[in-house]
Amino acid sequence: MNAHFDTLNQKIEPLREQIIQHALYQEINNLSDLQIFMKYHVFAVWDFMSLLKSLQINLTCVETPWLPVGNADTRFLINEIVVGEESDVDQNGKRTSHFELYLSAMKQAGANTQQINDFIDNLKIYKSLTLAFEHANVPDAIRSFVEHTFSIVNSNESYLQAAVFTFGREDLIPAMFLSMVNNFSVEESQKAEIFKYYLERHIEIDGDHHSHLAIAMTDQLCGDDQNKWTALTKAVIDSLEMRIQLWDAAYQEIIAAKQKA
Repeated sequence: MNAHFDTLNQKIEPLREQIIQHALYQEINNLSDLQIFMKYHVFAVWDFMSLLKSLQINLTCVETPWLPVGNADTRFLINEIVVGEESDVDQNGKRTSHFELYLSAMKQAGANTQQINDFIDNLKIYKSLTLAFEHANVPDAIRSFVEHTFSIVNSNESYLQAAVFTFGREDLIPAMFLSMVNNFSVEESQKAEIFKYYLERHIEIDGDHHSHLAIAMTDQLCGDDQNKWTALTKAVIDSLEMRIQLWDAAYQEIIAAKQKA
């Protein structure tokens, strides 16, 4: 790993630790808590696919006539992750996307899926994030998180997309989810089996070789261009801060619900 990565890691490590050690995880100890968390988290599950697809569009060929594009290792990484995200297997071995798997987990846990479904339905109708948010009454913290993701998607800068994907999402996922699993103590555990399976799949898949390949992809796209490293550092920091704000909002709603109970 080069000096650019060392500098980046030094700057983002405090934010990563805030996320990994967030108090939210210890507050998820019954189905009511989990239901609130999932209402927020499902939007991060959904918008991850658009970030991934932006990389697939920019770093592989998705048009006809087909032409070889970029680095073959990068193409392999992106296409492999797309396959896993769009067509993994559920707990019964049936093909499903991770987003659809998460919706199944929400339904099993009794979480309300109306908001995310309304958002998706309105997005299909209006083709506008802003209008979809408004019609689905999506909370501000979720809006800010998704809007930041799409600011990176719409930048059309593959090195920024790769950096946020690697250090704000993909590289972070194994440690973040492992922290959650270690603290998970849902009383009605049989109703959270699909959710646990979802977490275990991410730890198993993302914690293996994806992170190393994603780091190599970012390195290749940036090289020694200091301007790119400066820009991507800000983008990654912003991404991690958005995640903390999302977790803060879920945590605050869980605490408020417990105080009312």
